[in-house]
Amino acid sequence: MTGSFRVHATLALATFALAGSVLPAAAQEKPEEEEFFQMYTEAPRIFLRPQRLRLLRKERERRSTRWQQFETFILGKVPMPEPAFAQALYYQISGDKAIGQLAVRWAAGPGTDIRQLALVYDWCQDLFTAAESKAVAAKLQRAIEKPRRNESIPAIRDRTLAAVAVAGSLPELATKQLESLVRQWWRAEMAPALLAGGSLAGKNPVPRDDVYALHEILHVVRDNLQIDLRDPVPGFFKGLPIFHLLSYYPATFPAPEGEYRIPLSKGGGEPDVMRAAVSRTAELIMVAYDTNAPETQVLQGWLMHDNFILRSTFGVPYEFLWANPYQPGLSYYHVPLLFHDDLFGRLFIRSSWDENARWLGYFEGEMQLFEDGRVTILNPALQSSPLLLTEAVVYTGDHAKKFEVLHQDSEDVFVVHLKPNYAYEIEMDDEEMREVYTDAGGILALTAPPKVKVGVRLKEAHPVAVHYVAPPAPGLVPRRPR
Repeated sequence: MTGSFRVHATLALATFALAGSVLPAAAQEKPEEEEFFQMYTEAPRIFLRPQRLRLLRKERERRSTRWQQFETFILGKVPMPEPAFAQALYYQISGDKAIGQLAVRWAAGPGTDIRQLALVYDWCQDLFTAAESKAVAAKLQRAIEKPRRNESIPAIRDRTLAAVAVAGSLPELATKQLESLVRQWWRAEMAPALLAGGSLAGKNPVPRDDVYALHEILHVVRDNLQIDLRDPVPGFFKGLPIFHLLSYYPATFPAPEGEYRIPLSKGGGEPDVMRAAVSRTAELIMVAYDTNAPETQVLQGWLMHDNFILRSTFGVPYEFLWANPYQPGLSYYHVPLLFHDDLFGRLFIRSSWDENARWLGYFEGEMQLFEDGRVTILNPALQSSPLLLTEAVVYTGDHAKKFEVLHQDSEDVFVVHLKPNYAYEIEMDDEEMREVYTDAGGILALTAPPKVKVGVRLKEAHPVAVHYVAPPAPGLVPRRPR
């Protein structure tokens, strides 16, 4: 057998010790002594900054589909999961004080949901009596001062919105909370965890279902403090829109209120339209945060299909708040059909952008195949034959210690279900043995010339504490950007 075989270099991963003490240069662009955490912006401070208010009021004037949906729900008094949020938003756009008063009475009375309390307090300030304002401020203060112990991203988000909401009445408390958020929670905890990727704890510290909450934090911090929290970890955020695109199952799901794209889920299971709605809101808020990046422009092209507009009682307010039909988008057909995230050890491949496409996902140690409208969970230990897809061929570690590659279309080859963060000795026909490394999910990415049969032999070598990209050596090439 003849032919050459190349090994992809893997993404650099920092160790926990290194990431915990040293951040890349991007994190140091603005020295900490030059940062200020006092807020001088005027209410509304949360999301509804002047530019977005102008956009939303324009949508009302032109009677857009999204506004008509929202107005119908509010004026028709349709029960909604987050009524105070919706009522306060409607008040800000329409000026209807009667609707705003409904949100105020909830906040000053039985309301306990911190996020909604913060939004109502910020968006309806001029409707509060002195007593009502004091009562709601006290609720928000208690939430901010509550000891933080292993809180989720949504819980941190709630604290952040509460701090921004009370910045006018409790400025010292707000400043202290926001400084802690930026310097301690984000830069000292979350950014190092994201830099370390899956090697830190075997999982992504920002689960897909928390992406929306994280972006709410990003928005209020940048809008009010001019600090972009993405700076320490630009790679994570650059890949996030493409991850979202490639990690949907191909077939859409027809629910009574409209169509949904269904995001992947561990174990497969029945389609969850609530998760699908939250996933779409995360994409809408991503685009709103950075409208100029090529990745989000592609995401905008994905979002602006009218048949996927959220029409549920949960989704209608978010669809109106974050969608921007005036923002041009790029066709997602330009996006490669293969996404390998070596930072967290995930691989997604689809055969086309059509709804009847085949789709393969390998994430959190689980392999899924979607075809003929259903998900099949594959056991890598029993998957003896390679999976041939248009974009790549995939082998499993239990059956990949010795194999032959002969793929007709693509040069991309992946071996999955190997040991994570591990060194392997690889020997190929007519080439010397050398050492290669798996990523945080136990995935080894290779390239092979198409239509040429090549023999490959793998042997476990040793674990690696750090994955890094060494200077290119003979036979080593960097992965093409995806």
